[in-house]
Amino acid sequence: MNYFTESLHLHDQLHGKLSVQPKMHIKTKTDLALAYTPGVAAPCLEIQKNPKLGYHLTGRGNSIAVITDGSAVLGLGDIGPEAAMPVMEGKCLLFKEFADIDAIPLCIRTKDVTAFTETVALLAGNFAGINLEDISAPRCFEIEKILKEKCDIPVFHDDQHGTAVVVLAALINACRLTGKILSAQKVVICGAGAAGIAIMKLLQKAGIHHIVMCDIGGILHPDCTNLNPATLEAANMTNPCGLQGSLSDALKNADVFIGVSAPDLLNEEMVRSMNPDPFIFALANPCPEIMPDIAKKAGAAIVGTGRSDFPNQINNLLAFPGIFRGTLNARACDITDEMKLAASHALADLITSDQLCASCILPSPLDVRVAPAVAHAVEMAAGQNNSKRPG
Repeated sequence: MNYFTESLHLHDQLHGKLSVQPKMHIKTKTDLALAYTPGVAAPCLEIQKNPKLGYHLTGRGNSIAVITDGSAVLGLGDIGPEAAMPVMEGKCLLFKEFADIDAIPLCIRTKDVTAFTETVALLAGNFAGINLEDISAPRCFEIEKILKEKCDIPVFHDDQHGTAVVVLAALINACRLTGKILSAQKVVICGAGAAGIAIMKLLQKAGIHHIVMCDIGGILHPDCTNLNPATLEAANMTNPCGLQGSLSDALKNADVFIGVSAPDLLNEEMVRSMNPDPFIFALANPCPEIMPDIAKKAGAAIVGTGRSDFPNQINNLLAFPGIFRGTLNARACDITDEMKLAASHALADLITSDQLCASCILPSPLDVRVAPAVAHAVEMAAGQNNSKRPG
């Protein structure tokens, strides 16, 4: 199947992937009076007295916004907000299909951080959560930070944190399979954008402290030139041995390669320079940093990619529906590190000892157990760590 041609035909045929479906129908005057005037005045007045009742008397409690500026869409780059709409609709469809969450796509026509965050903050009263999507780094870090301060609902940049949750789950099970100790792994992350930095921070929260990050200029260290605030912070948080040089220098005697960068950056020689039986998570899409067969030939014990046509798909679809479902269930005001760690462990635990093997370290994104298991773990963690909840 030519997915590009067929997808274009599908979108043209459907005129988009979303529609509004009512929960009740207007068949009689009584129906009209209850759903609209005069009866609707009663819930309006109750919400006026206590705005948090909007979570119960309207659809707000099960609604989130999927918001972008179109500046970093999939592998397409800065294609603009209107062109990003098919992706945002797709994301909303996934929220509904996998977690029964009503998600609304919003594509905002500005790259100005202040204008973007003020717009989103003004809209936040309509939703129980905000999923930021496909916003370029380093602006995405500033936008998320500002919105977390401005909004009293959870704000979650999935490209960062959803990816990090699934990577950690994959690493947990890779260690479980091979008998390696998670905290002892020497990790090299190739790509210092939104996903790479978030992966680094969550791995550190999980107890892994020997992490080296690389970008297009090589190993990050505090003396690098042209670092932005986010990459400077990352440089100061990583590289405990003070390495300098290229990606190949970073990989010598490393245990794990995590690529969130570009195609064909990793070769057989680099893999052979790593410690025995390394883990290779080559997540660049659609073409990974190294093809799985080449990595295996060079000695990799476990290989994961972002693609569905290879084993061990490391895809944030495994994370975000359940994370938001659990967050909404808990009425949490934030998605904390503890909630993300709980999500990673819940994902890893779905693979039983009988199933666990080099080609099966994660469940399929289509596994119906995934979202409920992640949601339960996140809800439990939220109950332990969030004292301020709306509604």
